[in-house]
Amino acid sequence: MEPDERDSVAAWWHMVVRNLRHTVPSCRAEDAKGKGRSWYEAALCDGNPIVVYLHGSAQHRAASHRLELVKVLSNGGFHVLSVDYRGFGDSTGTPTEDGLTADAVCVYEWTKARSGTTPVCLWGHSLGTGVATNAAKVLEEKGFPADAIILEAPFTNIWVASINYPLLKIYRKLPGFLRSIMDALRKDKLVFPSDENVKFLSSPLLIIHGEDDKTVPLEFGKKLYEIAHNAYRNKERVKMVIFPPGFRHNSLCKSPALLHTVRDFLSQQWA
Repeated sequence: MEPDERDSVAAWWHMVVRNLRHTVPSCRAEDAKGKGRSWYEAALCDGNPIVVYLHGSAQHRAASHRLELVKVLSNGGFHVLSVDYRGFGDSTGTPTEDGLTADAVCVYEWTKARSGTTPVCLWGHSLGTGVATNAAKVLEEKGFPADAIILEAPFTNIWVASINYPLLKIYRKLPGFLRSIMDALRKDKLVFPSDENVKFLSSPLLIIHGEDDKTVPLEFGKKLYEIAHNAYRNKERVKMVIFPPGFRHNSLCKSPALLHTVRDFLSQQWA
């Protein structure tokens, strides 16, 4: 990599980190009032677990259901770092699969460098699950696996998810429809192959999915769990929890069982 290119990458990652939203555990909310970036960075090693949250394809990190999840996690004692990838929210640039993955890896590594012995969990929702498994595979290949991964409403890969997207099913029999979808995905080089990525992971992996999710149907989460469970040497590191009807695609944060499910899994894995 040439010096100018290195400078460009460093500047880009500085922008990504600058646009992070850091929500501290609610027990530290009073301490955080009026504090600057250096205080927030130092707080990452206070012993409270950290979630790097990777959102889905629509809107930005401040969408109402995402803020609600952040509040639940904050009340549960977590730091939450919410990422707006390039091309989302107030982050500039054009979103690509490689770009989103690089952003997630950058934020995770930046966080780990400041968290001391405090564990850091990658949490992806919907499209963010593909970003999370891509990033987790990169970290695995570097020899520094993620401390834990939570996949909320995951798909197996973007090709299968797109073909089976509920609103598009009525068009599947139209001549050339599937080819058009595939051509578009090839052109944009989109794969997000979570079904392949999980075969290379060793991090504790929790999959959570709503039974009545109509956007990314439960069958995708079940299939991904099956692939991961078969691939992991330590089967106890992989778990799936299915939530009852009522929470659909965006509202698992409203389930009274969510926080307990997450804390129970992480405490067992990090014991």
